[in-house]
Amino acid sequence: MTASEDGRRVVLRNRKARHEYEILDTFEAGLVLRGAEVKSLRDGSASFTDAFARIEDGEAWLYNLHITPWESATVDAPDPKRTRKLLLHGHEIDKLAAATQQKGLTLVPLDLYFRRGHAKVTLALAKGKKLHDKRETLRREAMRREAERAMEKYRG
Repeated sequence: MTASEDGRRVVLRNRKARHEYEILDTFEAGLVLRGAEVKSLRDGSASFTDAFARIEDGEAWLYNLHITPWESATVDAPDPKRTRKLLLHGHEIDKLAAATQQKGLTLVPLDLYFRRGHAKVTLALAKGKKLHDKRETLRREAMRREAERAMEKYRG
C-alpha cells in the first residue's frame, strides 16, 4: 500500500485496464463492504481479475471483485466474489447508465483505495481497444521510453 499527498492509501490497481481499454472518463465511488472485508482489504488481499461494474435499476454494482476472507474472522465470511454495491451521486449514475447504453462502453475499476477510512473505487468509463490499438499503444510507449533514455544519456 502506498500513501499519496491527498490522503489516499492505494490497496489495489488494475494494471491491465489501461492496456485493454481506452479510458474516456473516471468517477470515484464508495464501496459497501461487510465486516471483515475491510480488514482483508487493508491487508491487500483482493484481486480485480475480470472485475467490472454495471448500472441496474438506478444503482451501481461491482462484479467479480475478489476479496479473500480474513483468516481471523470468527463470524462466517461473505462470498469472496459477491456483488458489491457502489455509492455514487444520482446524476453520476444517470450519466453512466446513459453512456453504457452506447455500443462498446463499459465500466472498469481502475484502483481501490482508502480515503479518510472509507473504501473507494475509481471507476472508468472505457471503450475496449482492438489488437492494433494495443500494439500502437505499446509502440508509442516504447518510443517514449527510448527518447527519455537518449535525453538522460545526452544530459549525463
